Amino acid sequence: MRRRDRTWLGLVLWSVVALGSPRISMAADPPLWLKEAGQTVVPAMDPTMPAVTLLHEERVTVEDDGRVLTATRHATRILTRAGRSAAEAVELYRTDTGRVRDLRGWLIPPSGSAREYGRGDTADMALVDNDMYNEVRLKRIEASGEAEPRSVFGYESLSEDRAIFTQFEFHFQQTLPSMLSRFIVSVPNGWRVESVTFNHAPVQPVVTGSTYTWQLEILPHVDYEPASPELTSLVPRIAVSLFPPEGTRATTLRPFATWQDVSRWLSELNDSQVIVDGAVTAKAKSLTAGSTTDYDRISAIGRFVQGLQYVSIQTGTGRGGGYKPHTSAEVLAKAYGDCKDKANLMRAMLKAVGIVSYPVAIYSGDADYVRAEWPSPQQFNHAIVAVALPPGKQVSSMLSHPLLGPLMIFDPTDPETPVGELPGHEQGSLALIVAAERGGVARMPITAPESNRLERDVRATIGADGSVAATLRERSIGQAASDERREFRSMPRADYEKWIESWITRSVTGARVSNIAATDDQSDGTFTLQAEVTAPRYGQLMQNRLLIFKPAMVSRRASLFLTEPGRRYPIVIPSHVSSESARFKLPAGFQVDEIPDPVKLEATFGSYSAVHSVENGELVFTRTLTLRRSILPTEQYPAIRGFYERILAAEQAPAVLMRK
Repeated sequence: MRRRDRTWLGLVLWSVVALGSPRISMAADPPLWLKEAGQTVVPAMDPTMPAVTLLHEERVTVEDDGRVLTATRHATRILTRAGRSAAEAVELYRTDTGRVRDLRGWLIPPSGSAREYGRGDTADMALVDNDMYNEVRLKRIEASGEAEPRSVFGYESLSEDRAIFTQFEFHFQQTLPSMLSRFIVSVPNGWRVESVTFNHAPVQPVVTGSTYTWQLEILPHVDYEPASPELTSLVPRIAVSLFPPEGTRATTLRPFATWQDVSRWLSELNDSQVIVDGAVTAKAKSLTAGSTTDYDRISAIGRFVQGLQYVSIQTGTGRGGGYKPHTSAEVLAKAYGDCKDKANLMRAMLKAVGIVSYPVAIYSGDADYVRAEWPSPQQFNHAIVAVALPPGKQVSSMLSHPLLGPLMIFDPTDPETPVGELPGHEQGSLALIVAAERGGVARMPITAPESNRLERDVRATIGADGSVAATLRERSIGQAASDERREFRSMPRADYEKWIESWITRSVTGARVSNIAATDDQSDGTFTLQAEVTAPRYGQLMQNRLLIFKPAMVSRRASLFLTEPGRRYPIVIPSHVSSESARFKLPAGFQVDEIPDPVKLEATFGSYSAVHSVENGELVFTRTLTLRRSILPTEQYPAIRGFYERILAAEQAPAVLMRK
């Protein structure tokens, strides 16, 4: 469940006859709908725009017995060579309950004959490379190698599925501009249809009998902007829920009207898999043999489960099994599993030593993705745990639940985030605590900025010729340490050292970096880095009398660049504190002539200070930046940009030494 298949949530169907069975055109020439889409007049656009979606139409037909027929029509005009990658068709399916009946595409060049792509041009592959059972697969047609600017690529598909859910999600666009996007649902008579619109003013359906149509036109390109929300929180999308009448033939269908409905269903799937057998008990007691407190036991078990190999396992997804973990005994015996398997094993091992815990369903990748107004398990793509905390214990990832008491939220799949903390991309998320009728959605904790801190200490000596020799030491805690740890573990040691060297040399021209040492301390969750830096011309000697250099010697590795004059999207500010103390020993025969004025900034989302002073023959520079997690409207962009511009100016300001 870690990676989300949005196509499951937005299964769609187009039919030639409004209420009849859908069919795919077998004509060798492009079908009429594609020719008509190719004639769409597109407004003037940026000449660098790679492609434009002319039509995206999807339709779902649900039958009484739970069978879902799905069809898609999609047409794209390629505008530049960079847009050729848009000439592809992808349809996902589940081998246990579904199939792609047909997938067919056409490429219409600006001149010449059209090319048709059929079964012989279709690849069939697993959705996830390390999926153990390959039960979620995709069929794909790729025409990018033959597409050229001004050509039109289109495809249509027909799929069938027998899933248990009666909920669908449809994204009106991705990043490309879209001229026409349409979602159509046809249901049996007597079914109730409800929809919710996200990231757009409410889109009301046009209803014809028992067919519902939602449509948007001329959607602009979604531009990348630094520090913007995720794409899933920007593009318009709708969520549709279907409610069959009592007595419908499809008794396996699971409609969800409330979050308690979702919690009860997920509890049914999860609780039965918590098997505390002899092997699970023995392992749990072995891991906690030296522990003196319940929290020590939680930590020992949590670290063990984090260390198990992650393997994507999508089994029985069409019947809801994609949300059901393997038994804890199986996972322990095989020493691998996916996110829900790891969470389930941790729950079983905690139960073996008398500690209560609950599954948590969450969306990984966009903290603002899940919406309370749509009770659906399909809003989640990841599983973590909530552990009952011992009385009086405080951790940064603690959640005070009105019915379940104090809980520690923990991700057993993230090996870089220690027990007691929560990955930054999950903080503030709306997640589901799965506890039967006592369960429900809750906002995940957001750690204080001080809990995500990077502290830097620089000890440097400036030579009379402007050379510098310095020792740089950093110590990180919380998510700042997790970020450093993730970079450190993601590459070979030699590549990591090159990465550190490139960061330093971007700030210190001509620098030589040596003795790079990184220490990952699992006992207290800290990460430390040390390096030696020398540069022959760091300072500028003028007329053999003045020596000028920047006390802000190295930049932050995670900078926020807000330089554009305007802004379309909200600004996402992370939670973080960085502080630095830099001491420069002055060269013999020089004294401080001029230092920058102190800078102190205060804003609703953070604060900054920079101070220069002279102490015992040293120039001392200190700076501190504190950011509080915020999502700020575009109207505040000028003030935010001004905040960072003043920081940049303060850190570019030089100190001036004068020869005595």
